[in-house]
Amino acid sequence: MCRWLAYSGTPILLDELIYKPEHSLIDQSRHSKLGAETTNGDGFGVGWYTDPAVGPLDPDETPAVFHGVGPAWSNRNLHDLASHVRSHLFFAHIRAATGTGTATQESNCHPFRHNQWLWMHNGLVNRFHELRRELMLAVDPSLFSSIEGTTDSETMFYLALTLGMENDVPGAVERMIGLVEATAARHGIPNAVNMTVAVSDGDTLWAFRYSTERATRSLFYSTDVDSLRALHPEVGTLRLVSDETRIVVSEPLGDLSGAWNPVPECSYGIIQEGQDEMHDLVPVAA
Repeated sequence: MCRWLAYSGTPILLDELIYKPEHSLIDQSRHSKLGAETTNGDGFGVGWYTDPAVGPLDPDETPAVFHGVGPAWSNRNLHDLASHVRSHLFFAHIRAATGTGTATQESNCHPFRHNQWLWMHNGLVNRFHELRRELMLAVDPSLFSSIEGTTDSETMFYLALTLGMENDVPGAVERMIGLVEATAARHGIPNAVNMTVAVSDGDTLWAFRYSTERATRSLFYSTDVDSLRALHPEVGTLRLVSDETRIVVSEPLGDLSGAWNPVPECSYGIIQEGQDEMHDLVPVAA
């Protein structure tokens, strides 16, 4: 499968999370502890939004993305970029191809982008090669030409866009899952969906954890910063970030006690200005 992280909060350099932590995403690319594979070397990607201090996201402006097909741990350009780019909201992803016939190529690397949206995924659509044609035909014709790769992950993204994600992110994701599960059922394919997904429009971050068989890949969110300051007054970095700062990760970036909380099975979280939210995820039957 894959490993990913999503950050929202005080603008920081990307390498503060991608490289510097004890169990950073780069360390996870070689030594994953909770993934289906120990090594995640089949490409990588980062996506980031402009610092809001520079100005609000223009309706025609898109987040930046950078992808590579080799392993993240040896990519000099990623290291240089991460040590110079600062963002208040960014995604990072390391890929382990699932063996469903998806090639190791830049167009198959996460995060995926459409207009202001970023999307990344860990997991799979079971026997996707048998469902791909039918699922692809369910994508809105106006969106179809924007699909560049061959992954189940990107297909899920464009199905969610087709099903109304621009107006209702959770509802569209629930409808997408329902559509995939119904399609798989018609083909006699069990355990259709296994997914942890991050989505953002540049303002809000949504994180989803779901699988048809209720055995989803791991996903964690960080404890609120104010509580962490009380638990760990010795960690000076916590005084430099706002109370709004949150991180969502496939697996914890270190062993700081009290810092990480598992996202419940079949649920989604909303990280936004003000009170964050956690809700049950209930697929909507197609």
